[in-house]
Amino acid sequence: MNVANRGCIRRLSRKALAAARTRNIVAVLAIALTSILFTSLFTIAAALSASTEQYNFRIAGGDVHASVKNITWEQVEELRGDPALAHAGARLFLGYPTDPPFNKTHVEVSYMEPEEAPHYFCTPATGALPAEGTDEAACDKLVLDLLGVEARIGAQFTLDFSIDSETGQPTRVSRTFTLSGWWEHDPVSTASQVLVPRSAAEEIAALSNGDPATPTGKWTLGVMFRSSAHIADDLDALLERHGMQTTDPAAGGYVDSGVNWGYTGAQMAGSGDIQTVVILAAVLVLILITGYLIIYNVFQISVANDIRFYGLLKTIGTTARQLRRILLYQALWLSLAGIPLGLVLGYAAGNLLLPFCVGAVNPDLRVLVRFEPRAFAAAAAFSLFTVLLSCARPVRLAGRVSPVEALRYTEASPRRLHAQKRRAAGGKGFLPAMAWANLGRSRGRTAVTVLSLALAVVLLELTWTFTSGFDMEKYLRDRAAADFVLASGDYFQSNYRFAENILPEQAVAGVQARGTVTEGGRVYGSVTTIWDAVDESWCREAWTDAYAANGQLELLEEQIATRPRSDDGKLYTPIELYGMEDFPRSRLTVIDGDLAPLADPAQNAIAAVYTTDDYDNVQPGSAWAQVGDTVTLRYVQATEAYYTDTGETIPDDADWALVEASGRPYSMRATEYRDVTYTVCAAVTVPSTLSFRYVGGDQFLLNGDRFVQDTGTAATMCYAFNTTAESNAAMEDYLQEYTGSIDPTLDYESKQGYAAEFEGLRGMFTVVGCALAFVIGLVGVLNFLNAILTGIITRRREFAVLQAVGMTGRQLKTMLIFEGLGYTLLALLLALAVSAAAGPLAGPAVEKLFWFFTYRFTAAPLLALLPVFLLLGCVVPLASYRAAARQTVVERLRAAD
Repeated sequence: MNVANRGCIRRLSRKALAAARTRNIVAVLAIALTSILFTSLFTIAAALSASTEQYNFRIAGGDVHASVKNITWEQVEELRGDPALAHAGARLFLGYPTDPPFNKTHVEVSYMEPEEAPHYFCTPATGALPAEGTDEAACDKLVLDLLGVEARIGAQFTLDFSIDSETGQPTRVSRTFTLSGWWEHDPVSTASQVLVPRSAAEEIAALSNGDPATPTGKWTLGVMFRSSAHIADDLDALLERHGMQTTDPAAGGYVDSGVNWGYTGAQMAGSGDIQTVVILAAVLVLILITGYLIIYNVFQISVANDIRFYGLLKTIGTTARQLRRILLYQALWLSLAGIPLGLVLGYAAGNLLLPFCVGAVNPDLRVLVRFEPRAFAAAAAFSLFTVLLSCARPVRLAGRVSPVEALRYTEASPRRLHAQKRRAAGGKGFLPAMAWANLGRSRGRTAVTVLSLALAVVLLELTWTFTSGFDMEKYLRDRAAADFVLASGDYFQSNYRFAENILPEQAVAGVQARGTVTEGGRVYGSVTTIWDAVDESWCREAWTDAYAANGQLELLEEQIATRPRSDDGKLYTPIELYGMEDFPRSRLTVIDGDLAPLADPAQNAIAAVYTTDDYDNVQPGSAWAQVGDTVTLRYVQATEAYYTDTGETIPDDADWALVEASGRPYSMRATEYRDVTYTVCAAVTVPSTLSFRYVGGDQFLLNGDRFVQDTGTAATMCYAFNTTAESNAAMEDYLQEYTGSIDPTLDYESKQGYAAEFEGLRGMFTVVGCALAFVIGLVGVLNFLNAILTGIITRRREFAVLQAVGMTGRQLKTMLIFEGLGYTLLALLLALAVSAAAGPLAGPAVEKLFWFFTYRFTAAPLLALLPVFLLLGCVVPLASYRAAARQTVVERLRAAD
């Protein structure tokens, strides 16, 4: 027969709840602490992720998911109509100024669709974007400051810039604009923008020479998908649906594209495998276990303290199901008080800690404080789930206990206790033996306590391993190949092409004269015309898509037909040639082969240079030459123009306007030259800081002396060098003064800036990891305290009996100290085992996410925590015993009855 007693059970639950106010406060605080942990963690994590991604976007120059580059307007229209896109905005690129005052600042001139400009952070704070059909322009304040123009709507300024710079034949353009709007310059941005109307952009783009290598007059389509989880896959699928692809430059439908590296989620998804999934799942489980450990012991202690009350309820007929319901009602009431409190305090704590975390990560990050309903919902759900999970076992314990067991509950049966006492009777080590046996009496509580202590140690150990594995040498290998790189300002703006861009020898001599350079070397770069002889088939494969993208396939055959050819029928194409002295050559990454032959004057050795994508993956189609191939370079001293239809030479004093107007095809051919044949000894990639900083034709590399000999020039593109550690700051000051006052056309890059960036990244993970370790460690200590205190409270009668039969107070305290040391030493051993096992598993996964990480196991955190844990094992049991055992032995025996 069912009795309608739910109301009675609820009233009994409330009355029991009201009778244990101290327990309620502790439980509410435990639940609130769990909720605070989840809420602050989710709040900080969401804000840090958003702030970091926003910072990455600012460096990358935009927040679109991906860009399809150098395409036609017809391709723009075709792609933007795809239903998979949430946004698609176009940009028409023109060129950039290179002369002072812009020789040290990268400025781009282009047209952007109004809906695309915000994605490039080009929203005017004052004024508006330029109106169509006008001479207006909008730009950031840095451009105005460099021009010496007042930031005032309607102000006029003249901008001289170059188009077709990538072709080696730039065209200078000068235009006067009226300022329509401006915005503040972002110091972390790599480029400033000048935006013009579409009508002006198309008029300037019409001046382009139409070379397939030029980005002038070509469109870039920025796209955003419904989700940023799998950008690369979504981009490939989008292009495939429209007959395009990005993988094989030699195949049909090839277009250039790029995934925005600022989307960290996309990078993780792109490199995700089972190891990465395991490590991320482990972090989530760690958070769940932390909350579980906070609450579990509180309910366990509560049930242990009230076990006699539950036994009496069973004596008068209360069922196990009703007892479980009483406790679940209490858990829900306590959650109703604790979770909202934790959500509010967690959100406040998260926002208070956020500036500190952001500052530790990167001072240039902008703190993005936002209310995240999903973070609140997730924190509340996790907190409630943790409460229900934590009280499940104590609830079952209360429901299963019999009335007689409840009245004499001491956590162990009499027979078990008797066995322990017999074992303790012999030998000098009876106190450690008793302590060890006591740890096994409540194995669940022992396991929870050891686990909660070990988790903090494991997290600290993994944090230490993780951050100490950040390899600065790896990080700086490509970003900063040397302590300093000195070159012309044009070089750092990707404009090293002419003799005026060469680094003066007196600047190199000035650096060397300071006497603090430990190693250094020149990187030479060609500023004269050099051709290499390439198979016609490779040229067709490499050029077809470039011409097709411009709608100029009809010009491909003309280009191939008019190209100068070698005696064996190969086509001569322009190249960029490096020459490197020993030090910069040691910074190369060898893909195949050996660099040693480059240093042997007796060998005609050359290296083929390959390029990499944004994630440092080698692009196989970026060079044709492989190890063992023969390369013939033609060093051209003089050329002449000629009509390709007749071979007739065009006089040097010809009117080029008339030549263009005639419509006859013309080209250039060498009249004075020298051919040199080399053998490819290696395939390499060049660190970006030592490269030409742009991609044009094929690239090859010679030894420095051989470069000077064969080219007949000592064209120093840059000088890379290291200094002694103590003189680094002085050299920085010297270069700053030299490039600022003595020769303002020069500029430099310092490893210190990249090192600070690296330390900021490492600092972020150190702060976050140590903060989590501290919180979990605090939970572990509280659980340890609860475990010791609960053991003492529930064994008061047992202790009284032991003291009644002769155990001294000192012996009892010693036994408790051994118990405490048992907890802490077991925790350290478990942490050591887990760390040793997890490290090799997590190491390769972390290396996939962070290419500059190198796994190295270290036990330093464990050794550092050993004295702390020994102290905890001694102090906590003594303090707990003193607080719980204030009554006499007789009083404790009577209370137990």
